[in-house]
Amino acid sequence: MASVSHILRVLKGTMDLNTLDDYCIETTQSEPELLIELVEKTYSDMGYPNKLSGKTIGRTLKLLTKIAQPKRALEIGMFTGYSALSIAEGMPSDGELICCETNPRAIEFAQSFFDRSEHGKKIKAIFGPALDTIKSLDGQFDLVFIDADKRNYLNYYEAVVPLVKSGGLIIIDNSLWQGRVLDPKENSDIAVNQVNRLIAQDKRVENVHLNVRDGLNIVVKH
Repeated sequence: MASVSHILRVLKGTMDLNTLDDYCIETTQSEPELLIELVEKTYSDMGYPNKLSGKTIGRTLKLLTKIAQPKRALEIGMFTGYSALSIAEGMPSDGELICCETNPRAIEFAQSFFDRSEHGKKIKAIFGPALDTIKSLDGQFDLVFIDADKRNYLNYYEAVVPLVKSGGLIIIDNSLWQGRVLDPKENSDIAVNQVNRLIAQDKRVENVHLNVRDGLNIVVKH
């Protein structure tokens, strides 16, 4: 059987991979209108709008969350709340999502959308460095989503693994880091590559590393 990398090389010879990405976005069911508005307002009002998870990742988060039905979840790196609302959308009505964010303006922006969403009551945003916030949290989590500063990816992973219940999910975004993991030079490149390599050998978990958008590493704790 041909490998995935071989198939992708063949496809690349006949069709641009960006075109395939666009096709996948087009054929994925749309997110709620409030999230579409959030995206538009993020691009018009906030810096670095490329930090948004985007439709494919957002709908993947919602679907995984709907399947897993986590009662308690943690997000590291909330930005303007797109991924938080996507996760909350799939959670049960009594679910709780704690979000770590260091940008107070992003928190204020996100909260304005949480207040308008039927799922916003599930979300609690905490200002401050995520590693400090994690140390202050009691109890365990059913799901963790990591999408913050890449230099700390390994630190975030090691901090949350003990907090995740058996059978719980850890989802890591930007795990391909725009291809820089193939030739890591900067601290962020090295950290993302390190966490990917660790997970592949980590006996505490099992995973699948997907080439979706900028990479999605999906991890289940034993």
